[in-house]
Amino acid sequence: MSGRGPRRVAFAALGLLGLAVLVALFQPLAGNGGDPVRVQVPKAAGVSDIADLLEQRGVVSSSTLFEVRATLAGDRDNLKPGPYELREDMPYGDVLDRLTAGPSQEILRVTIPEGLSRREITPLVSRAGVGGNYLRASAGTSPIDGRGFGVPAGAESLEGFLFPATYELRGGAQAAALVRRQVTAFEQNISRVDLAYARSKNLTVFDVVTIASMIEREVQVARERRLVAAVIYNRLKAGQPLGIDATIRYATGNWSQPLKQSELAIGSGYNTRTRAGLPPGPIGNPGLASLQAAARPARVGYLFYVVKPGTCGEHAFSSTDAEFARDQQRYNEARDAAGGKSPTDCP
Repeated sequence: MSGRGPRRVAFAALGLLGLAVLVALFQPLAGNGGDPVRVQVPKAAGVSDIADLLEQRGVVSSSTLFEVRATLAGDRDNLKPGPYELREDMPYGDVLDRLTAGPSQEILRVTIPEGLSRREITPLVSRAGVGGNYLRASAGTSPIDGRGFGVPAGAESLEGFLFPATYELRGGAQAAALVRRQVTAFEQNISRVDLAYARSKNLTVFDVVTIASMIEREVQVARERRLVAAVIYNRLKAGQPLGIDATIRYATGNWSQPLKQSELAIGSGYNTRTRAGLPPGPIGNPGLASLQAAARPARVGYLFYVVKPGTCGEHAFSSTDAEFARDQQRYNEARDAAGGKSPTDCP
């Protein structure tokens, strides 16, 4: 009797161990998993590589047990590469079902607002699930007709030609595919713009795009687009600096904080406070309405504009130094009364 007792204990221990392994492998009480995790399974990746990747991303708790489960299911060679939307701590069986079925033909929707720069667009593209490096994909100007559009030889990127819109892409799409779609959309839209007046002023498509990119940053009220365009044209004709701080913000990357004196004094071609003429290139990617305004400004003599206090982004326009000084004083007084904040009234 004393000899049989230890054996029974040993067999019982083995049985419990085997049960624990089975529970770990088949997870009968597992839920559906936690937070979403996007995983890109590389081509030619073996089951061990995939198991390690899944463990690193938190999709499975053990790469070893996942590989064992795949082996028991006969699926070692059936795991398909591609993009997957999985979850943290998923049951092994659910992960195998997804990877053997292959990537879903999901549609990625990327909404790019008007006026944003390449650097501002990049995180939007990444969050939408588009792969690759958007900044790198939009560097260089080879996808566009540089000579036909008047792109200078020193241009380093597609800034201005990445048309803003909502794009639908297949799951797994790369940034380069989105860039091609944006350039095509730009070419389609610029063909709808009457460029005759701009060309009569010796402005190229590149110049029009540059002006349009500034309009996007300056205008909140649609009817003012052509008025701001007129101010830009009139100041160019007069040889006066444009004085558009958005160009400095582009150069410094400071889109949200008050500009410092050191930033206002930067020695850059984008400092339109100190340098006359257009900046070296677009400061963002304009939409059709701003392109049309930049190509055909209003026929007015305005040289200045400043925010009109108590409005949501409206401007007071003027043609003389005295008028501008009056409008600027009103703005400064309203700003001081608001404790140094912009005296606007937006809901």
